[in-house]
Amino acid sequence: MRKTIEELKLMRESEDHIEYKKAEQGNMSYNGGTKVNPSDRRKCILGYVTALCNEKGGYLVIGMHDDFPHKVIGTKQNENAVGQLESDIYRDSGIRVSAYELFEDGKRVLVIDVPSRPRGRIFKFEDVALMRVGEELKPMSDEVYLSIIQEQEPDFSEQICNKVTIADLDPDAISILKEKYANKQKNPSFRSLSDFQALSDLGLVSDGKVTNAAVILLGKADVISRLYPQAKVSLEYRTSESNIHFDAREFFDGPYFLMIDKLWAAINSRNGAIPVRSGIYKDYEIPLFNEEVIREALNNAIAHRVYGLQSEIVVKQYPAKMVLVSPGGFPHGVTPDNILYAPSTPRNRLLADVLSKTGLVERSGQGVDNIYLATISEGKPEPDYSKTDDFCVTLILSSSIEDMAFAQYIKSIQDNLPEGSKLTVYDVITLNTIRKTKQRDKLDKQIVSKLVSNGYIEQRGKTSGTFYILSREYYELAGRMTEYSDMSEWDDEHIISILTSFLKTNKTAKMGDFATLFSGRLSRKQIRITIDKLVEAGDITYEGDGKNRTYSLVGSSKGQKKGRKTAKNS
Repeated sequence: MRKTIEELKLMRESEDHIEYKKAEQGNMSYNGGTKVNPSDRRKCILGYVTALCNEKGGYLVIGMHDDFPHKVIGTKQNENAVGQLESDIYRDSGIRVSAYELFEDGKRVLVIDVPSRPRGRIFKFEDVALMRVGEELKPMSDEVYLSIIQEQEPDFSEQICNKVTIADLDPDAISILKEKYANKQKNPSFRSLSDFQALSDLGLVSDGKVTNAAVILLGKADVISRLYPQAKVSLEYRTSESNIHFDAREFFDGPYFLMIDKLWAAINSRNGAIPVRSGIYKDYEIPLFNEEVIREALNNAIAHRVYGLQSEIVVKQYPAKMVLVSPGGFPHGVTPDNILYAPSTPRNRLLADVLSKTGLVERSGQGVDNIYLATISEGKPEPDYSKTDDFCVTLILSSSIEDMAFAQYIKSIQDNLPEGSKLTVYDVITLNTIRKTKQRDKLDKQIVSKLVSNGYIEQRGKTSGTFYILSREYYELAGRMTEYSDMSEWDDEHIISILTSFLKTNKTAKMGDFATLFSGRLSRKQIRITIDKLVEAGDITYEGDGKNRTYSLVGSSKGQKKGRKTAKNS
């Protein structure tokens, strides 16, 4: 929250987690500069930002006196470069600060608003975890360090909200919750329960008191706005990715059970679809933005965000992509690389559990699986979490279809499989990996074995030259049957044809040239066996020994008699 000059004058450094620096000429070092002594190097912008972040956030104020009450002095620090300062701090520390300027009588004050560290996370400056001790920046004590890394994240959603009663919950939202639960659990009698009983059964009311989960999911709009204004979702639309400012923006608030449908309707109003036409399968459409994917992403954001942070969830919609930003980084142990495999650890477990039991998500912890499965199955790029950091989760979804034939291929498989036997997200990821590369070192052997036995992929090559391709059906859909034929199994006759054709063109070749020619197809041993057969048969000959040996077709080399005579020793 932005502070005013008057508020800054009356704040105290220790109690309010704030640091005042004069730096009238803008001479406060950014990263320690040329100073050699570690204690002197730390007294820089990055050092104070690191320490304040470790202290659960605060303010670095430049251009005010540190004596209380603090007077405005004015500063030239990072003048006309405040945005660049934010970018530099994030680049060098991973901390997302908010920097802004204030003025009094023409004198400028620079305020750097430093967020709190995530629970259990410690930030370092030059590999040292810093904390403020009086006027100094000191290495963090062992006691403080251990207390931080041993922190466990409490479940915000199950905590009691003492300022709310059941009367503050929206009856329409409760009605939708009961209906969805009854349908999902095949329990029609749940509809006839009293609101109090239904909420108690789901844990949303405990000992007659309302939980935070109940407020977020079911609270009346004015109640949520008053207590948790950060629970809203901002939808921004831009006609071009180059636009800095949005073309339209709308805020969605109120109980999530009512809000989610309104939010999707707004997104879908600018949605489109790509027609898929095939002479083999029934025509259909692939939406630019898949409803299941967007809803799952929003459900994840609601269930996993940090409600202690005051920023809202932001959805940025473009014609070709969508970006969803949720306050708070991944839960402990989850990274962009292991997000599909890490154990499910919802930050707000009660809230996530209710979303699961009422069918807003398929199953608790399965949301990311569904996002990947639906996105890749539509031939689109994989969901991108690479921009995620300790302060927010960023998901980027593309509306562009990379490979229409692959989308048709996956749909044809899924349409012919019974419920309960559909391809899993790991199956589809494996198929997509095989589509894009012949590398096999990253493939799961069990999944590959299953896909081969079901005819969805085909094995090519032998031993070290083994690789996999998608089945013939994919290449038919893609109109790439020549490529498929080129990768089909080669018998001895085909191999010899390729080899002799190569020698006709190049006259002579070494074993290394043959290895390159058959790379990914045959091992060096397999190539040598074929060469030996041709030498034995008198079709090719050789000159020289070892690495210098060259081969040529009989009739094009002076050494052909020697080659035929010593074929068994080649």
